[in-house]
Amino acid sequence: MPIPPPELYPPFNIVRLSHVEYRVTDLAASRAFYVDTLGLQITHEDDQSIYLRAMEERGHHCIILTQARSANVARLGFKLYDHADLDKAEAWFREQGRPTDWINRPFMGRVLQTTDLWGIPLEFYVQMDRLPTMAQKYALYRGVKPLRIDHFNLFSSDVDGAVAFYTQMGFRTTEYTEDAETGKTWAAWMHRKGGVHDIAFTNGTGPRLHHSAFWVPNPLNIIDLLDLMSTTGYRENIERGPGRHGISNAFFLYVRDPDGHRIEIYCSDYQTVDPDHEPIKWDLKDPQRQTLWGAPAPRSWFEEGSLFDGVDTSEPLLKAQPIVAP
Repeated sequence: MPIPPPELYPPFNIVRLSHVEYRVTDLAASRAFYVDTLGLQITHEDDQSIYLRAMEERGHHCIILTQARSANVARLGFKLYDHADLDKAEAWFREQGRPTDWINRPFMGRVLQTTDLWGIPLEFYVQMDRLPTMAQKYALYRGVKPLRIDHFNLFSSDVDGAVAFYTQMGFRTTEYTEDAETGKTWAAWMHRKGGVHDIAFTNGTGPRLHHSAFWVPNPLNIIDLLDLMSTTGYRENIERGPGRHGISNAFFLYVRDPDGHRIEIYCSDYQTVDPDHEPIKWDLKDPQRQTLWGAPAPRSWFEEGSLFDGVDTSEPLLKAQPIVAP
């Protein structure tokens, strides 16, 4: 289906993605991975949760790790422009027939929780506790030196439907993969903050979270992380990469945390702030869309993802698939 034109004056103003809450089965193991290995900074810690931020971030957290019996994803968070946008967002989601609820979140102001059409748990806020800058506290940099959270990528059973719904919210498509036989969209990359994406949708059993991504200074940081992981007991957690995507032009690495949640380490995409930016179309059969160079993606990368807590999944409407490595 054709990519819908951008909604330049959406019903409420999303600034960017903000945070994700992961349910984890061993908080100490997750701490060792995210803090000691990746290099995220702890902003709050107790016996049930750990809050983390990356090196350039002033907001209190970009990841919440919560102790649970089973691993899944509790919520995806987005920052809005002002408080009036929060009320507009509540009204809009109610118009779509979605449940809405105002909750109290630690270290945050008013928080609106809701879901999209497929049940993905979303939350929106304006204010989060601001912390002192640490961008130039170089003694704190370790691991892959993560600078900021960059995007979410989700498996979707209906990518065209997801693109239409999120376009209404003001997300703009930068690149997409089309199945030439059906004309349907197999994957799409959508942004608010002026990069290639804040959120992306990939055809597959969904909804599931494929990965969260962190921006790092340069490809050498990724090489340093590979050296570190391969010599500290995390060699098997390296899933794919390094390499360069055709879509987004990004230099990438995919790793798995102790519960299997996938994290992408990411740098080198491009600016998309122009309102008349024209989406780039890729054919599903073009292998360079996913790997401009580097080893092909393993089967796990196409099939495995993190469930959302309490959300049922469906098989994809589009059955076309790219060529997959054994």
